[in-house]
Amino acid sequence: MRKINIVSPGRTCLFGDHQDYLGLPVIACAIDKYIKLNAIENTTALFKIKLPDIGEERDILIDEKFEQIKHRDYFASSLRVLRRYGCIPDRGYDVEIQGDLPINAGVSSSSALIVAWIRFLLEAFGANQEVTSILVSRIAYEAEVLEHNEPGGLMDQYSIGLGGVLFIDTSEETSYEIIPHNIPGLIVGESGVKKETIGTLGDRKEKALKAIAYVKLKRPDFNIKSTSFEEYDEYEKYIPSDLKPYFFAALKNHAITLKALQEFRKENPDMKYIGDLMNQHHLILKNILKITVPVIDKMVDSAIEAGAYGVKIVGSGGGGSIVAIAPKDKEQYVVEAIKREGKTAYIVNVDSGARVV
Repeated sequence: MRKINIVSPGRTCLFGDHQDYLGLPVIACAIDKYIKLNAIENTTALFKIKLPDIGEERDILIDEKFEQIKHRDYFASSLRVLRRYGCIPDRGYDVEIQGDLPINAGVSSSSALIVAWIRFLLEAFGANQEVTSILVSRIAYEAEVLEHNEPGGLMDQYSIGLGGVLFIDTSEETSYEIIPHNIPGLIVGESGVKKETIGTLGDRKEKALKAIAYVKLKRPDFNIKSTSFEEYDEYEKYIPSDLKPYFFAALKNHAITLKALQEFRKENPDMKYIGDLMNQHHLILKNILKITVPVIDKMVDSAIEAGAYGVKIVGSGGGGSIVAIAPKDKEQYVVEAIKREGKTAYIVNVDSGARVV
């Protein structure tokens, strides 16, 4: 009986939260907290799935077409998308999925699970093209976001599928640049407050897109990707007052992300400067997009006071996690400071991405 084992890391976002759904770039990295999938071939026509971390089990017929999919049923949407890529299950497996990647903490546990599931299915049954990390990432994005008409971008799936530190151009012609640096002093802090992904993301996305639409009514050739922050005054007159903050945030965060990329491209990036850019990014997310909650604010403030170079909320907001960069001699102080205000915190390392082990 064939055995297949997959590890799929979490991810944290360093720059570009609330940018990828606008087709703007992000800088993110995979982290060494994992969803682990262990599969053993069985003699049935079923995928017998066990999720011990959340106490759930599920059986799926291997020839199920899933013409109708329940909301956020990612096992089903993955199987449906994979059929379009010539991945056709022809035998059953007992599948156990568990890990040390926290759920609903803003480190992409759902995307990590989907990537693990897709990587397993491609390993077991193949496809009509070469199976690569970029293919896995693309299918995961289709299965998680497009099949369910959800508001997210593709940062999570590509960060997890490809691994490392990535600058991801999230416009329609997706491309990415590998940043060939580890990130020392990387710390994740969990708030213990469940993030509110779909509502928060959908609201901010709708408002940003509306603001852009108002500009395009007057300036049909407008392209946010090629617009600098210095041009804000030129365009804001076309936008209703209640939408101006979202346009401002989009331009400002894009400018910050590009500055971070320029620094990361250097042979020896200045982590103190990277941290300062993270702090600027966080202030936009907190004060303009208003995606933080009081416990997150306290965690961020405490981390800065303990000596972190930079700290920011991660992801959609309304709870979840923060990411910090700290100098070597302050790492443990920062971890303890975050723990005092939130649920927990820990040092993480950059991971190489989802893989068969």
